[in-house]
Amino acid sequence: MARYSIKDLEQISGIKAHTLRIWEKRYALLKPERTDTNIRFYSDEDLKRLLTVSLLNDNGMRISQIAKLSKEDVLEKVKSLEDENLQNQKRINDLVASMVDLDEPGFKSNFDHFVSEIGFEKTLKEVIYPFLEKVGILWLSDEVQPTHEHLITHIIRNKIIVAIESLPQPESDYKAILFLPEGEFHELGLLYFYYLMKKKGINVYYLGQSVPSSQVKLLSDKMKPDWIFSYSIIRKKPQIESFLQEMNQFTARETFFLENKYQQNWNIKYPKEISREVKFESLLKKVG
Repeated sequence: MARYSIKDLEQISGIKAHTLRIWEKRYALLKPERTDTNIRFYSDEDLKRLLTVSLLNDNGMRISQIAKLSKEDVLEKVKSLEDENLQNQKRINDLVASMVDLDEPGFKSNFDHFVSEIGFEKTLKEVIYPFLEKVGILWLSDEVQPTHEHLITHIIRNKIIVAIESLPQPESDYKAILFLPEGEFHELGLLYFYYLMKKKGINVYYLGQSVPSSQVKLLSDKMKPDWIFSYSIIRKKPQIESFLQEMNQFTARETFFLENKYQQNWNIKYPKEISREVKFESLLKKVG
């Protein structure tokens, strides 16, 4: 069982720690335990309960009303929510619950159900990536162990690969190279863009994780692609700027680097020939 601090719960749920303490004291919505040094911590069950409670609270129900409901009644009311944004939040919460329980069949079943409801692309864009951002908070706090990370990324990776293989082979002359720099293994975003580009009819040369820049240069010199695309999660600003200089040597009509939300505040210096992007959607409009 994981142990969550009140700060962890605040980051995951979006509810301020001060408010959580009030809810805990007045309504006993959470039941923390204490360490030997008298520090409060919260369980997986506390986390899952808070996620469902926050959904009803966001939907306008007063916390005093929610506190009187049984666990079963709370779940029934959550199921009845119709607002699309809240529905997506519920889907994300369901994935979080499956993850903390290490419930692989449940995670797969939820994923497939969401695809049947809203389609594959919307599931990835509106559920999976917000989910990954949310649990990324847990990874940073060391409360989600590598077992959780490997479990969920393996499932999602396989789902995307199956979707890619199901697409017809592109018939256009457009070509793109997708890769991650050496030491970078967080490829779910790269696979997602592979899917989007192939669906758009672009021939993709997918090199995958941890690829030396020298190998990308050799392929780009030979293939002369229209586009080259990459990103990095783990590198700091100086390392990214050095990598961008390497990318500047590639042969392509246009070369893109996608910044994540944390990197967007770094004021990274770009070579003239490298295009900065911050969203998959805007990048996709520029290719094909």
